[in-house]
Amino acid sequence: MRIAIASYGQETSSFSPVPTTLETFGLYGLFEGEEIVEKCREVGAIGGFMQTLDAQLEWTALPIVHGWAGASGPLTAETLDYFADKVAAGLETALPLDAMYFALHGAAVADGVHDTESYLLDVVRRIIGDEVPLVISLDHHANLTQAMVERVDALVGHRTQPHDQFETGALAGQLLLGILRGETRPVMAWRKIPLIAHQEQFLTDRGPMQKWFELAREMERRPGVLSTSTFPMQPWLDVPEGGWAVAVVVDEDQGLAEGLADELAARAWDLREAFCQLDSIDPEEAVRRAVAAVRGLVVLSDTGDSVFGGATGDSTAILAELIRQEVPVTALVPMVDPEVVVAAIEVGVGGTLAATIGGKLDPNFGMPLDITAKVAAIGGGRFAVNMLGFESFDLGRAVLLEIGAIKLLVTEKRGIGGNHPIVYEHFGIDIAAARIVVLKTASNWQFYQSWISEVVRVDTPGATTSHLEELKWQHLPRPIYPLDDMKEM
Repeated sequence: MRIAIASYGQETSSFSPVPTTLETFGLYGLFEGEEIVEKCREVGAIGGFMQTLDAQLEWTALPIVHGWAGASGPLTAETLDYFADKVAAGLETALPLDAMYFALHGAAVADGVHDTESYLLDVVRRIIGDEVPLVISLDHHANLTQAMVERVDALVGHRTQPHDQFETGALAGQLLLGILRGETRPVMAWRKIPLIAHQEQFLTDRGPMQKWFELAREMERRPGVLSTSTFPMQPWLDVPEGGWAVAVVVDEDQGLAEGLADELAARAWDLREAFCQLDSIDPEEAVRRAVAAVRGLVVLSDTGDSVFGGATGDSTAILAELIRQEVPVTALVPMVDPEVVVAAIEVGVGGTLAATIGGKLDPNFGMPLDITAKVAAIGGGRFAVNMLGFESFDLGRAVLLEIGAIKLLVTEKRGIGGNHPIVYEHFGIDIAAARIVVLKTASNWQFYQSWISEVVRVDTPGATTSHLEELKWQHLPRPIYPLDDMKEM
């Protein structure tokens, strides 16, 4: 069996001013051909897919392109063209094919293109035709569209937040195996839900999201059901087909698929008020609460500046409050500011740096902050750790600054916003000795889990604000809950 594999992932924040380029993709890894097999066999969706097929099928992997850019502003037109050209050229060379697997995110926008995934799926179908099976996997924060559904034979979304990309790739592999063996003839039904919600209720192990996802898992245990996917779209995507969705894949029975899609969509609508509950508190109260903690590590989740949602990672809202309160406990804080990195390196380790930091990348939300700090260390670079299903990430050069008890990590590149302990540990910092860590995420603190005593969501401004009603929406379909008063779906 000759099966093409490719990957393309970026999560767009329509409210981020930072464009996504090929350099952005390079932060996590941009691979072609056999390098994909070498780099991805053990991690990510492609790893899960390949290992699933390896165990059950004699096949030849035909790797095309793999790219992951994290989250930021829209792609430049040239960047999307790069992927379209690579997919086209790679598939032309790989023909004839028995099938294709395409690992996608599902919420990527480019200049002039609101739905880049269907744009690339069009490229695929023009070359492989309509008869070759095509299965895709999606991030469950994808914005599912009619064009995506029409162009594929089956799809599956992530099951958990934080995401398990390897598992999702394995599930996609099982869907494709059923088709290739003639064991299943998948049909799909999907529904769009006029709903968006902030990220504070996105974890799938608690609250309303757990209830919704558990219903999807229960449905998959029913006869004939191959896959049920729930898509609470990432909430900063301003596109004409925006909104939550569900998709159901069953064996042959279209009526079954339609009924399950209705049931799953109705469940989300019934839970809509719970999805929109705000838990975050203001920075002053959050810092006081963290300082007062009697043990363990307190995560201050910078909800408005989540780099995994597309924010810039240079908000100073929490840092300014930590300095104002002169926190007496060790606090680990990340910041993106290449100018300060250069200045600190020039000052040298042990020197004193006076600088204006942060608030430079996003003029809509940023507020630069004047600081005086000791340059404690110089480091940075690319780190070979499994991060969100990818084998490495690049911080660029980095410096560690000290402002009293605050240890401020300043990086050239956005990287991961301090969301993995290795960025501090490579400076010799013992995470267990810290009381506070500021994370530029609203959900992905799993890498600090062994030290955490409490997580406090902080209500901060930024491109990933929880106050969706404050954003200047231009394309989102209306009416939509909760931006509009809606009683019925």
